[in-house]
Amino acid sequence: MSFRLETARLALRAWRAEDAAPFLAMCCDPRVMEFLGFLQGPADIDAALARQAGFQDRHGYCFWAVERREDSAFLGFCGLKPGAEGTPLEGRIEIGWRLAHHAWGQGYAREAARASLDWGFQELPAEAIWAMTVPGNVRSWGLMERLGMRRVRDLDFDHPALAESDPLRPHIVYVADRTRD
Repeated sequence: MSFRLETARLALRAWRAEDAAPFLAMCCDPRVMEFLGFLQGPADIDAALARQAGFQDRHGYCFWAVERREDSAFLGFCGLKPGAEGTPLEGRIEIGWRLAHHAWGQGYAREAARASLDWGFQELPAEAIWAMTVPGNVRSWGLMERLGMRRVRDLDFDHPALAESDPLRPHIVYVADRTRD
């Protein structure tokens, strides 16, 4: 059975082949990718979708596709995955999201992230779920704070996958505890 988690307006679901084109369009938008590094091409999208399918198969969760229930429009992704190797999130559960620009400012990211956190704490034995972003990504860490996550300054780090000269190398870390309000 395919994964599907519904909220009032959204469905977080397993990825489909037809998601590749709108996902690629989203990842070629400089506004969406401003704090994520480079614009992505078809090979990057194929690799990302394969990684997410592997996470879902191995762990039962991934960064799921997000669609609007009203019209089944692809909005982006949100969900949980294993934390990246070589970072303070390694061995922990990471929450993440990325939405197409047309979906910004409508509360979709918060709705999807809240559902992902709730699902994670209901279905997984984790005591905490973690997130990371770059300091300049105010929209992302602002959402983390609106979700009740707290900053863990001791875990801030330079991302090992980025060059020392890359301005996106510094990352900040947030956590949601199972006992959060």
